[in-house]
Amino acid sequence: MKDQTKIERVTKRIEEERSFYSHLLVYLAVNGFLMVSDIMTNGPSWWYYPALGWGIGLFSHWLRVFGPTWFPTKQWEKKRFEQLMNEDLETGNKL
Repeated sequence: MKDQTKIERVTKRIEEERSFYSHLLVYLAVNGFLMVSDIMTNGPSWWYYPALGWGIGLFSHWLRVFGPTWFPTKQWEKKRFEQLMNEDLETGNKL
């Protein structure tokens, strides 16, 4: 039973992260298109208004998915340390 709940939590987390990265990709594509379109016209610049508004929404999505941690936590440092140690041992690269 515990394994099933853990699987459900992990699956939900993966879906949330995928949703954020999809949101980021669409944001970059659409706002890149708007910026290029704006630059190609000779009128006053306006592309940054939707980029800023949407960027605020994207930032709140990031906060909801990844939390308000601004700096790497001790848990992240430990996980990264282990990852680099494993990569070093596997590849023979010198750090």
